[in-house]
Amino acid sequence: MTDQRRILGIDPGSRLTGFGVLDFLGDTPSYVTSGTIKSMDGAFADRLRQIFESVGGIVAEFQPDIVAIESVFMHKNAGSALKLGHARSAALCATFEHNIDVFEYAPREIKQAVVGTGAATKEQVQHMVVSILQLDGTPAPDASDALAAALCHGNQRRVHAQLGTGKPIASMQ
Repeated sequence: MTDQRRILGIDPGSRLTGFGVLDFLGDTPSYVTSGTIKSMDGAFADRLRQIFESVGGIVAEFQPDIVAIESVFMHKNAGSALKLGHARSAALCATFEHNIDVFEYAPREIKQAVVGTGAATKEQVQHMVVSILQLDGTPAPDASDALAAALCHGNQRRVHAQLGTGKPIASMQ
């Protein structure tokens, strides 16, 4: 029996939501796809619908076993954090009709897992994602962040298995 799983990483945003799909065979990741959902135009509710429908389509097409999503953080103001939270919820709700465990990671935790420092820049995350996955090109920043979330979960899963810790934030099983 092999330890194979597919992880969908999501970097939520109210205008740009990154996604990345990785297959893991044991501890070895391999790139499947990544991209950015652009929800730039229209009323906020319409943008949330775009995120919901797009993530639902990605889940239906690539059928991940696990979702790793970046948690909401307070950066500059409460309004931005609320919009980010809504976008994150739209992405999460799109996964609920499928049998997928969802794990969340703080931005610093993702950067620490992929770059080695929680204070890494987006450029450093992109560089390490390209290096770890041996990609020919550099994904867009939001797609790189989503791939980093998937890599973080792949790394954390191994750590949690060794320690006997780690629980999903939402388990549909």
